[in-house]
Amino acid sequence: MKIYTKTGDKGTTSLFTGRRVPKHHIRIESYGTIDELNSHLGLLRDQEIDAHSKEMLSLIQTKLFTVGSILATEPEKDSRLKIPRISQEDIELLEKEMDTMNEDLPEMTHFILPGGHTTVSYCHVARTVCRRAERMITYLHENEPVPDSVLSYVNRLSDYLFVLARKLSKDLKAQEIKWVPEKLD
Repeated sequence: MKIYTKTGDKGTTSLFTGRRVPKHHIRIESYGTIDELNSHLGLLRDQEIDAHSKEMLSLIQTKLFTVGSILATEPEKDSRLKIPRISQEDIELLEKEMDTMNEDLPEMTHFILPGGHTTVSYCHVARTVCRRAERMITYLHENEPVPDSVLSYVNRLSDYLFVLARKLSKDLKAQEIKWVPEKLD
């Protein structure tokens, strides 16, 4: 199979159902941003981090392919196609993982500036791309329904990535720099 089809040369692409839309369509922007997030998670997973976090990131990457498939399918046609779903258990797993990581982290009293170590920074970049994906998906949802489970999963994932960044800071002995607002005169 050739990787290039030449069908997108005029600025359109196909949804999962075959319908052609402009490459800047909000549905394409939504799953394209999920794809970008997935790439950032691959970069993070390639770092020297603990095995459990690597396993979780690999699982999350798989779930993001599911999210992308859902977003690439028009809602009125998805019941006829065999597309996996995001379940409540998928969302609860992220919550459980956050709770477990938080048990060993110091209480957060301020916002934290991203950085402190390259690996932590990769995690924060992934978190902000996840937030952008969430914004795109909610915009799509205003025009065409997106399953609640997708909205919840992406929202929870950005929270998970924030807590993971804090865990990685601790694991890597990187300093968390608190954001302290400048005092106004």
